[in-house]
Amino acid sequence: MPVPWFLLSLALGRSPMVLSLEKLMGPQDTARCSPGLSCHLWDGDVLCLPGSIVSAPGPVLVPTRLQTELVLRCYQETDCDLCVRVAIHLAVHGHWEEPKDEDKFGRAADPELEEPRNAFLQAQVVLSFQAYPTARCVLLEVQVPAALVQPGQSVGSVVFDCFEAALGAEVRIWSYTQPRYQKELNFTQQLPDCKGLEVRDSIQSCWALPWLNVSADGDDVYLVLDVSEEQRFGLSLYWNQIQGPTKPWWHRNLTGPQTITLNHTDLFPCLCIQVWPLEPDSVRTSVCPFREDPRAHRNLWRAARLQLLPPRGWRLDAPCSLLAEATLCWQAPGGGPCQSLVPPLYQANVTVNKTLELPLLNAHPNLCVQVSSWEKLQLQECLWADSLRALKDDLLLVETRGLQDNRSLCALEPSGCTPLLSKASTRAARLGEQLLQDLQSGQCLQLWEDELRALWACPMDKYVHQRWALVWLACLLLASVLFLLFLFRKDHVKGWLRLLKEDLRAGAAATARAALLLYSAEDSGFERLVGALASALCQLPLQVTVDLWSRRELSAQGPLAWFHAQRRQTLQEGGVVVLLFSPGAVALCHEWLQDAASASASAPHGPHDAFAASLSCVLPDFLQGRAPGRYVGAYFDGLLHSGAVPALFRSVPVFSLPSQLPDFLGTLQGPGAPGPGRLGERAKQVSRALQPTLDQLLQALGDPGGPGGGTRDGT
Repeated sequence: MPVPWFLLSLALGRSPMVLSLEKLMGPQDTARCSPGLSCHLWDGDVLCLPGSIVSAPGPVLVPTRLQTELVLRCYQETDCDLCVRVAIHLAVHGHWEEPKDEDKFGRAADPELEEPRNAFLQAQVVLSFQAYPTARCVLLEVQVPAALVQPGQSVGSVVFDCFEAALGAEVRIWSYTQPRYQKELNFTQQLPDCKGLEVRDSIQSCWALPWLNVSADGDDVYLVLDVSEEQRFGLSLYWNQIQGPTKPWWHRNLTGPQTITLNHTDLFPCLCIQVWPLEPDSVRTSVCPFREDPRAHRNLWRAARLQLLPPRGWRLDAPCSLLAEATLCWQAPGGGPCQSLVPPLYQANVTVNKTLELPLLNAHPNLCVQVSSWEKLQLQECLWADSLRALKDDLLLVETRGLQDNRSLCALEPSGCTPLLSKASTRAARLGEQLLQDLQSGQCLQLWEDELRALWACPMDKYVHQRWALVWLACLLLASVLFLLFLFRKDHVKGWLRLLKEDLRAGAAATARAALLLYSAEDSGFERLVGALASALCQLPLQVTVDLWSRRELSAQGPLAWFHAQRRQTLQEGGVVVLLFSPGAVALCHEWLQDAASASASAPHGPHDAFAASLSCVLPDFLQGRAPGRYVGAYFDGLLHSGAVPALFRSVPVFSLPSQLPDFLGTLQGPGAPGPGRLGERAKQVSRALQPTLDQLLQALGDPGGPGGGTRDGT
């Protein structure tokens, strides 16, 4: 039986108690103030025009805090609507201008000059209210005797009755003055529905409201509507996006008791449910029960996509708003963590589904954007990834500007920011004077600046060339010595040179192309099969990387950071990423693509499963057409058939192993692959190493009681 999981009965704020509300008779809006203040409510609504902030000419009244209370506005004893009462707390902002010494005598002689201190301090306070589909603005005039004004102190409050709103609605309230002397106050509140209030006898729309329960059973979530057999009602599922309009997802008109089933992959924090009886002027009750559900938040991050748009734009796409921080960072060549930079991005509540601009003067391929949530890195994208330009061996200089044109410079290195001209044993310290000259001569590219700081990217190519010049001189000297030795010992040297030539060829072939293997670690038998394939490929002119051999680095860096670094290095070296498809990998791909029919077969992911972490980077390459030439797919005979591979991944070659090993090896080795005869011999070597482990796994799959027993193709 399903276990009750969440009851849609929200009360005011976060309190689950049932509230009893005060009743206000009559349709008129009213305003009242605390002792010492006088207030007046303008007739009718006004336009909501905050305007820009202006300087206060002296002491002024400004709103400092908003409070709300729910009441009932009743036209008859049993004909009421939910209403929001708003209390505005006011304080004095600014000071009186003190008279100049030469004017003091004149002020004492002329009492009319003392009039400002004997008059009233007046303010026009605007209250703006929004609750879809209603929007209102009202104007309150407030006065306080100027003699009682103390700058910075509270003078009292004004209470407005009231704004009508629908049950279960989300309301937003703003308050500011006209003219506006400070940033407007704002307040957001989720109103309760009929179940959270003692109003069933007062609000007629609650008499026949469909009651809705949400329960969970395993991977399924059930929406249970407990109504009479004849009652007709509407049910709508939608995504409530704070930073944009709501997005409808599912809508039905239903009759009688209903149970609607959702898969856990359909859950998002902003997925809301709206239910209402199909009657004229009925109240729609909305609630969002999955805001705190961990599975909903995991689905949200899986669906999120981070893009860098040329020349200096970036965009975060997600079904819901995200509580996340975005930072700019510098990725140096050779791996390592991306180092955070000074230029600020949105530190909290990143705006989703909107193109934003990076605060840069110039773009650089080493610049990246990171999106983190609760201090955990979720997404990272770099400028080089879209342009396919390699990371530059540039050094980033951080300039700090002080008073009287004083400035200090340090170089961003893995160990920290090293001051130039220091005695540290780092590359930046050794080249400090040359880097200063490069900066002064305009050879460095300015990336960003403000009044106190600036960032510069200085090329290091010429210093690398100087080192290589010495290496070449040493090589020429060694070659000359070898040539002389060859002349004197021709016969002995011939055999030695032949061996040296073979070693050089083997070494060059061994580093000819890099291959990164990605797979889903679903059981130990499949991991042994992947290990056998990786070991066999290492015997060929391939440089193989697989997480099985990097568990320590994987645990230290995390799967996402480890895969991002390995993918970048592999593609920079002209290598290829190999996707090894298995039943678990196919199910995981479908889950990421929101295919609920296949997602239910997904296996749990281990702590070192780089395949699950890699999908956030792999899928954008396939969706944006960047995969051909960079990715190759493969699956093992007997474990999967070609039709099980998701269609999205068939844009690159997909091979069956070991039956298509020659073509697979030829694609891996690229243009430098040997002829068909030599390729066939290498395929036989790999097949001999692979076949025993594959046979053991297939035998275990055929025996359900054995370890790793299960289905072969997962379809």
